[in-house]
Amino acid sequence: MARVSIAKPEIVDDPAVQGIFDWVTQMEGSVPNHFYVELNFPEFFTAKLGATKVLWEAGELTMEEIQHVGILVSQANGCQYCTAAFCTILNHGMGTPEDYIESLLDSGAQAADSERLSAILDYALQVNSNAAGVEDSQVESLREVGLTDKGIVQLTHVVSDFSSYNNLNLALQTDYDYRDLWQQLAFKG
Repeated sequence: MARVSIAKPEIVDDPAVQGIFDWVTQMEGSVPNHFYVELNFPEFFTAKLGATKVLWEAGELTMEEIQHVGILVSQANGCQYCTAAFCTILNHGMGTPEDYIESLLDSGAQAADSERLSAILDYALQVNSNAAGVEDSQVESLREVGLTDKGIVQLTHVVSDFSSYNNLNLALQTDYDYRDLWQQLAFKG
């Protein structure tokens, strides 16, 4: 049970919140509990989700690349909730087949179907596990697959953004409301 309220308002009168709810419903099929947990601090909810929107829409990474990062970073951090959220977006919102997502959860960055995605995922996982351990060669590999300084900064922020959502959902034990399939595939042991 969540450690804070999951209060689902009957009416959402804030256009910024309604816009976020409309988007997440389109991508995930419904508004998940995480968003209701975030509404306990509504002023930050709109600011945080606004920043996430910029990270997801204004940089050099595609939405598909971002969701891959979200899945693997969340899985590495042991966040079943967020892993399932980003699997849902990749599957439901973007039409990626379940068997591909299962392969990604099993094989990690090795499941990447391009050199670009592989470099992005390798870098993201390194930043997540040991940011100080990032090597020049890892940054150079991002440049070799087409990222500029903007894309490299975007990717680094994306990892931090996902980690912050992981921390929130892990610490507050957000009630899981995704398909059990994603938990089973991502956390088999």
